[in-house]
Amino acid sequence: MHDILSLLATLSRPRLLVRAARLGANDYRRHPHLRRLLGSHALPGHGASVMRLLEIEAEFDEQRRSRDAAYSVSDHVEVLSAVMGEARLLRAQLSAGRDAVT
Repeated sequence: MHDILSLLATLSRPRLLVRAARLGANDYRRHPHLRRLLGSHALPGHGASVMRLLEIEAEFDEQRRSRDAAYSVSDHVEVLSAVMGEARLLRAQLSAGRDAVT
């Protein structure tokens, strides 16, 4: 799980895109957002969700970089917001696990 968080720390996106996603992450609700983004009723764990969302986000980033006419900034922000929301939940889960051990 720490590898996922390390991967997120190295992710580099335009500042405005990240700022918009941070605002969206404040309103992140796991069940409705993940169901819509992943197209599944059964939700994976936080780590698996982050990895799948990062795959989707990479596709959006490729569209952005190539100036693809199909690129949607709002969809990209929504996915990045979900990545940030899931990362927060993953960190909280890992922190709770450490607290239980000590």
